[in-house]
Amino acid sequence: MLAAVVACFVIGYIVIVFEHPLRLDKTVPALLMGAICWALLSLGFNAGTLEIINTEGEVFNMMNSISGEAMEVGHAGAHEVAEEGFVGALLHHLGKTAEILIFLIGAMTIVEIVDLHRGFDILKGWVNTRSKKKLLWIVGALGFILSAIIDNLTATIVLVTLLRKLVPDREQRIWYVALIVIAANAGGAWSPIGDVTTTMLWIGKRVSTAGLMEFLIVPSLICFVLPFAIASFMKPFQGTINLAADEDEVDQGRLLSSKTMLFLGLGMIVFVPVFKTITHLPPYLGMMLSLGVVWLVSEYIHPEEDFTEERKAKYSAHNALSRIEMSSILFFLGILMAVAALETIVVNGVGALRAVAESLRAVIPSEDVVIIILGFLSAIIDNVPLVAASMGMYDLANYPIDARLWHFIAYSAGTGGSMLIIGSAAGVAAMGMERIDFIWYFKKIAWLAFAGFAAGAVAFIIIESLFNIGVTH
Repeated sequence: MLAAVVACFVIGYIVIVFEHPLRLDKTVPALLMGAICWALLSLGFNAGTLEIINTEGEVFNMMNSISGEAMEVGHAGAHEVAEEGFVGALLHHLGKTAEILIFLIGAMTIVEIVDLHRGFDILKGWVNTRSKKKLLWIVGALGFILSAIIDNLTATIVLVTLLRKLVPDREQRIWYVALIVIAANAGGAWSPIGDVTTTMLWIGKRVSTAGLMEFLIVPSLICFVLPFAIASFMKPFQGTINLAADEDEVDQGRLLSSKTMLFLGLGMIVFVPVFKTITHLPPYLGMMLSLGVVWLVSEYIHPEEDFTEERKAKYSAHNALSRIEMSSILFFLGILMAVAALETIVVNGVGALRAVAESLRAVIPSEDVVIIILGFLSAIIDNVPLVAASMGMYDLANYPIDARLWHFIAYSAGTGGSMLIIGSAAGVAAMGMERIDFIWYFKKIAWLAFAGFAAGAVAFIIIESLFNIGVTH
């Protein structure tokens, strides 16, 4: 039965990787994989052929529990103890997954409310250059900063929308869009709310906000700056560009509420880490509070001079909720629960993912090499399950919060995906919005992303080494 669970996971993973050739939304195999893995695990556990392990390290086996506890509580009692252990493990993993999903739903809703009020159109006014090189650095800096605040996926969507208004020529525009993917992924790596993977590590108490910023801001900055510095001397970014006219966006783009909702929305998202630091409560509660405040203001603010109840629905939070990409939320649900199933199965006395980590350590002693490989894999395979797997492979007992390992995983998984257009949520979004060809990106942009990733990784290793020397002495 163990082989069946692993086979289900591998097959589901392969289908996710080849979603574009198969023309199948990756949410479908993710949901099927998550449900089937747990179904097979339950069947094997109840048949006595599989053992499970909970978060406290307690191992449960249906057959052993019955025989070992029959004298004290009877067969029925021992059977009940084993079932409670299984249900407890399932509920624990569902709870940790739900924390991430609630957080993401809150953040996505705030961003959509801001977008409905055309808050992001304010950013267009900050771009007033006709130089291709300056425009590259302006949108790159915006991508790096915004992705740390509103996540890399949303920042990419916002900036692609902005570029459509600034660069009418698609052939020229896709160069900017491709570089934005690199900037957004680099910016998201040093913020607990900048990428789904850093959010997972933050909520899972593997990293702190201060720890991420202290050790990853410089490597992430290098990962962003180096590719842009090289690109500045490339032909597509030489000369001047004809900025697109505002056309008919003026009336709708200058809403009375635009600036208010932009700064309120971004401010409340940034407030979430502060809330966690002050109250020591889980981040999703802070995000619920932030969403409540933004929603409250959106109910009473007047976007237009003659604002009527009929127009209110257009700018309401209900409309924002309808625009959330729920398929992404369900994808995370399926993939995280599938990984949790592997984390729960016992292999050699520990969880399956922990057993894989021990095997990797035996084959590749250097953790840095393992994590760099993880960065390359994140360009091919979605980085969400990779980070989820790494969280199961390395426990908090040996690697406490803000351990060097977790920082390097956050960097590698967050920025490694830039090497292929399908390697990150930001890349997939850009690919869909501008129909960027996979081969074009691989030939023109992949080497720039690799240069940034490698330089940032070297910088991280040097910074951590210097810090450890300082601590030692």
